[in-house]
Amino acid sequence: MTSQHRIGRATPITAATVTQRPTAMPVHKYGRYEQVDIPDRTWPDARVTKAPRWLSTDLRDGNQALIDPMSPSRKREMFDLLVRMGYKEIEVGFPSSGQTDFDFVRSVIEQDAIPDDVTISVLTQAREELIERTVESLRGARRATVHLYNATAPVFRRVVFRGTRDQVRQIAVDGTRLVMEYADKLLGDETVFGYQYSPEIFTDTELDFALEVCEGVMDVWQPEEGREIILNLPATVERSAPSTHADRFEWMSRNLSRRAFVCLSVHPHNDRGTAVAAAELALMAGADRIEGCLFGQGERTGNVDLVTLGMNLFSQGIDPQIDFSQIDEVRRTAEYCNQMEVHPRHPYAGDLVYTSFSGSHQDAIKKGFEAMEAEAASKGTTVDAIEWAVPYLPIDPKDVGRSYEAVIRVNSQSGKGGIAYVLKNEHKLDLPRRMQIEFSRIIQARTDVQGGEITPAEIWAVFQDEYLPTPANPWGRITLRSAQASTSSDGTDALTVEAVVDGVETALSGTGNGPISAFFDALGSAGIDARLLDYTEHTLSEGASARAASYIECAIDGRVLWGIGIDPNTTRASLKAVVSAVNRAGR
Repeated sequence: MTSQHRIGRATPITAATVTQRPTAMPVHKYGRYEQVDIPDRTWPDARVTKAPRWLSTDLRDGNQALIDPMSPSRKREMFDLLVRMGYKEIEVGFPSSGQTDFDFVRSVIEQDAIPDDVTISVLTQAREELIERTVESLRGARRATVHLYNATAPVFRRVVFRGTRDQVRQIAVDGTRLVMEYADKLLGDETVFGYQYSPEIFTDTELDFALEVCEGVMDVWQPEEGREIILNLPATVERSAPSTHADRFEWMSRNLSRRAFVCLSVHPHNDRGTAVAAAELALMAGADRIEGCLFGQGERTGNVDLVTLGMNLFSQGIDPQIDFSQIDEVRRTAEYCNQMEVHPRHPYAGDLVYTSFSGSHQDAIKKGFEAMEAEAASKGTTVDAIEWAVPYLPIDPKDVGRSYEAVIRVNSQSGKGGIAYVLKNEHKLDLPRRMQIEFSRIIQARTDVQGGEITPAEIWAVFQDEYLPTPANPWGRITLRSAQASTSSDGTDALTVEAVVDGVETALSGTGNGPISAFFDALGSAGIDARLLDYTEHTLSEGASARAASYIECAIDGRVLWGIGIDPNTTRASLKAVVSAVNRAGR
């Protein structure tokens, strides 16, 4: 016999037996991204330990990407939401693009909608008439930034502008000078004025040329102490792995002169689906600021998602300095303003992101909640005061305004843990493990036949029908009327029960080493063969009106069945549980 373990005569799966086949897709059309020669890169060892500066571009990038751009009222609602959440830099529009955007910028200024600590930003291309119109829109603003951009990538220089590197650089330099001239001419002393420049499509621009253009712009703006410049390096089209994006940021951060007076800003798009990772790695590589949209709104695959980025910080114990405590309000407002739905699986905010249908996940979550409660109790504190540690839930849903009602939902993929969680969370019933298994089979049979999800209300209705007959749904051989117990001097308990058995008013009596034992003896006298296998109970509430839940596992005519009884009196609850099991055996 060899030392290898074999499973019957089956051939083991190996790499040699799993072969991907070439496709007919035209891969020859696409080149690889250029990697950065930076062997002593430091960003892999860096950690993000504080929130960056945030700029929301929802009202500009996000709005211009909509099938139906926001009306003025929807734009204002989005602006007010961003302010409430705590964003201190908000790009409010592209005022030279048309009257609608110009008028909106004027409205938030003239209606005094901008808090004193919020800076609005407006975007412009590097053409004089557009720059003048853009600066004009800012008259009377307390804090404002003009954001100028021009495309610097080779394909734009060759195909769109048909210009040399020197000519493209000069566009940026001249545009910067014009912004300064019109700011001096049109804006008064009441405006604290800032400047931002973007070498558009930075991800496709040669690093040495991107640096050259930014240096030319700084030569004009002259950043110094108390006079910063924002240099924004946009992944206008996401072209590389996040690690290469980080390398490009570290290279720029190292090589920029006057770095102490530069706010280095990252503006990722999500063409490769890695915008969040690219933004986080850019912060590790030296970026100071992130531009993006709520829920990743924006052209094509969208801008980077500010909600995911902020909540990622929160989940690591870092204050994002943006308020996500009412995530559903944020989502609903964004959906209204954008007229686009947030995906139910969207990180942190989707309808289903804190929900588990899988049985093994549900069981782990249920045990996690119980462990948290036990740890908090042992320390004499609350669950909110200890470190969060529940499987499959990276954060406590309550921290973003979600209830626990939707954490576990039941369908045909669910198991005993999820069903038990619903009963405990909704009705305070802590079913014993073997009873969980028994009831989960009943629910499984129902969902297998009907398909789809079964709601907590439907689970409770099935539970009542199975274990707890109601006046509206009576069933079973026995209905308990009253019971009287007494204990003799030798410790023997005697029990007399008034009940309806098979439709007949009956008096049953028995003895045993406790009321439950005596009840089984009494049932035997009525020809009911039942034995106690397991018993557990707990209270459902505290105070004078507290009720008890008793769970009884019985062997009845060779079948093993559970019963449950609920009553303010613990003895009566136990007797009801026995009746529940006996009645189930006769259904």
